[in-house]
Amino acid sequence: MGFLNLNKEMKRLLLILSICISAISVAQEDAEKAQLLAMQKANNFVYEGNSLLSDNNFVSAEMEYRKALSKQASTKAGVYNLGTSYIKNGNFDEALYRLQQATSSSTSKEEKHRAFHNIGNILMQNKKCKEAVEAYKNALRNDPTDDETRYNLGLAKECAKQQQDQEDKNQDQDKQDENKENEDKEDKQDQNKEQDENKENEGDNDENKDQKDEGEQDDKKEGDDEKDEDGKPKDEKKDEGDKGEDEKKEQQQPKPQQGQLSPQQIKNLLEAMNNQEQKVQEKINAEKQKGVKIKTEKDW
Repeated sequence: MGFLNLNKEMKRLLLILSICISAISVAQEDAEKAQLLAMQKANNFVYEGNSLLSDNNFVSAEMEYRKALSKQASTKAGVYNLGTSYIKNGNFDEALYRLQQATSSSTSKEEKHRAFHNIGNILMQNKKCKEAVEAYKNALRNDPTDDETRYNLGLAKECAKQQQDQEDKNQDQDKQDENKENEDKEDKQDQNKEQDENKENEGDNDENKDQKDEGEQDDKKEGDDEKDEDGKPKDEKKDEGDKGEDEKKEQQQPKPQQGQLSPQQIKNLLEAMNNQEQKVQEKINAEKQKGVKIKTEKDW
């Protein structure tokens, strides 16, 4: 009896399991059908976009590619062709973004090669030569036989070398400008320092001069206090030396004018005349004693 109940339970579980499997299978089939339908619609949009792109109708082609991606975001053709349409329309930033998406979603080497090749072309348009070199290298890794990619790689290498040389030159010039700026700054600091020192020295000189003038005024004031009754200083300055009494008298005596005798000369002459007259008088007196009369004349 218990065996029969077990069989019934097993049968019921198997029935439920079979129903679930059938439901899952139906769901998978529906998902696959929906996916196939979405892919078909996406491919249709891509096809339509390609037709518009061939007619240079970039705006409409972009709209069709976006519809394709909305139906199936992983469609490689839609991403790649959308990027290509941006290149032809001159929108390189958006094209670069879409092509980078294509390199991630693509599974075949041919698709990756084309995406990296176009990425290299965009980078060259933007003067990013060093990055373009890496893009072309990735393209050749996926298709080493493409001579066009190899040629573009050579151009990118030459462009990158020129940019590096120019960058090095600019760095050297910037360094020279910086050194010159530092030298000018140091020269200006030295000049300012020298000016400050000169001003300080001038201030010291002015102070010394003021002190000297003040000392001279004090000396002059003291000299003015020590004057005699004639208004002349009582003491002569030390640097002039002491002078003898004769020199002072001689300086005080008026100097003779040209053609005239000085007072001293007149005095000497008078003394000589007196002496001569005295001698003559003595001689006369002696003659008188002898009784001889002598006529005398004074000789000037």
